Amino acid sequence: MRTIGVLALQGDFDKHKSALHYSGVKTLEIRTSEQLKKCDGLIIPGGESTTLTKLISLYDFYNSLVDFGLKYPIMGTCAGLIMLSSSVDDKRVKPLKLINATTSRNAYGKQIDSFIAPVEFEGIEDKVNAYFIRAPKIKKISPEIKVLAMHKNIPVAIANKNILAMSFHPELGNDNRIHKMFIEKF
Repeated sequence: MRTIGVLALQGDFDKHKSALHYSGVKTLEIRTSEQLKKCDGLIIPGGESTTLTKLISLYDFYNSLVDFGLKYPIMGTCAGLIMLSSSVDDKRVKPLKLINATTSRNAYGKQIDSFIAPVEFEGIEDKVNAYFIRAPKIKKISPEIKVLAMHKNIPVAIANKNILAMSFHPELGNDNRIHKMFIEKF
């Protein structure tokens, strides 16, 4: 049985664990490089990218995450997308540079501007409800990046090789289809 870790430094990692559980895989909360070695894949959840940067630095976790992402699948949601990006519009964030995309923090607005939008997600039948909560925008992608979902002509889900990244929170609601796709295809 595959083991998918969920980075549990900050953010709503429990919801991702539940979605993975219902998808039939073993999950681990990841807080150290040693724990990461027990995984076949990783999810970096939403949260606060500046806080994630500080905690990854504090726990000396940066190189381990980069090395892991060069070999194994990683899915990043919201702040996880920012952390996976090659560049971000905030110098306080040190991205992992695992997908060639430029992102902008909180580009969809403040907490009060949060919304849910149905989006077509390539490879998934029927639309997916995308929960945008202080969500980042994908501003620029390189040609090798595959766009899997759009909202108002802006990419909101992208992939390249073993990396899947989204502006929104697929773990909210009762739909684990994106988690299943991650497990099966990445």
